[in-house]
Amino acid sequence: MSTNISVAGSGASNASTTILLGRVLLAVIFLLSGFGKLTAISGTAGYFGSLGLPLPTVTATVVGLIELLGGLAILVGFKTRIVAWVLAVFTVATGLVAHTGWA
Repeated sequence: MSTNISVAGSGASNASTTILLGRVLLAVIFLLSGFGKLTAISGTAGYFGSLGLPLPTVTATVVGLIELLGGLAILVGFKTRIVAWVLAVFTVATGLVAHTGWA
């Protein structure tokens, strides 16, 4: 006799909950960052200009939109694999261009 019938689906439920929580937490990072850039576009553009990036206002807008829309896509589960790759490449590029203060 089996007494663990209710436990059979428990592993799948825990995995789904963990994936959802991870997706929400990851999305929040990009949503807050993108929203911050877009609501303070002149400050972001000034920073990007100080880095020597071309067309700082346009670049700030594009970067903010990538973060905001990418975060939304991850949050709602829209094309998550593609968006995850885009955000991964974006994150590496950002690290190499704008976050170089390792010392």
